[in-house]
Amino acid sequence: MSEDKILDQELNTEERTKEISRYLDEADEIPAGFLRRSKEPKWYVVHTYSGHENKVKVNLEKLVENRGMQDLVLQVIVPTETVYDRDSGKSKERKIFPGYVIVKMIVTNESWYLVRNTQGVTGFVGQGSEPIPLSDEEVRRMGIEKTVIVMDIHPGDAVKVITGPFKGFAATVEEVNPDKQTIKAKVDMFGRSTPVELEYDQVDKL
Repeated sequence: MSEDKILDQELNTEERTKEISRYLDEADEIPAGFLRRSKEPKWYVVHTYSGHENKVKVNLEKLVENRGMQDLVLQVIVPTETVYDRDSGKSKERKIFPGYVIVKMIVTNESWYLVRNTQGVTGFVGQGSEPIPLSDEEVRRMGIEKTVIVMDIHPGDAVKVITGPFKGFAATVEEVNPDKQTIKAKVDMFGRSTPVELEYDQVDKL
């Protein structure tokens, strides 16, 4: 059976929300030792059906909001990178880890159940049902948590790209996104302007 057919047979998000809510409301006592609870939020890798990473992110965020569990499940990300297609002359987003989403959470029986039973999720990366958090070194290497950079940069400013496939090219800033630490700019290359999205640490202001 294909993954799409499996997903089609699953409950839709609203029904799954009700199902999970009923379980959590009725579970007066969950057996002790079911999971090693974490006191501090850690990053965990969650396996999904390939191609459904963004759907899982949306579904999980809805469940967290509906259950008021934002203090347990803090962040859900689908790591991507911007790549340049030389044939089309355009940039596009590519998933760095196809088939996975990264979740920052405090592990409890309730938060584990919520994530594990989100539509499109096939399990945590770990030993059996026990999720194993990423180490600080793994988090740093994967670029999940980045140092916040403050840049005095505005639309219309000229910048120089210092890393990545556009290194050495000049660009004109069109849009600034402080929350994502990115800018949208037009890179001047080969006699034409190419729209790209760049991170703060990829450019220097001219």
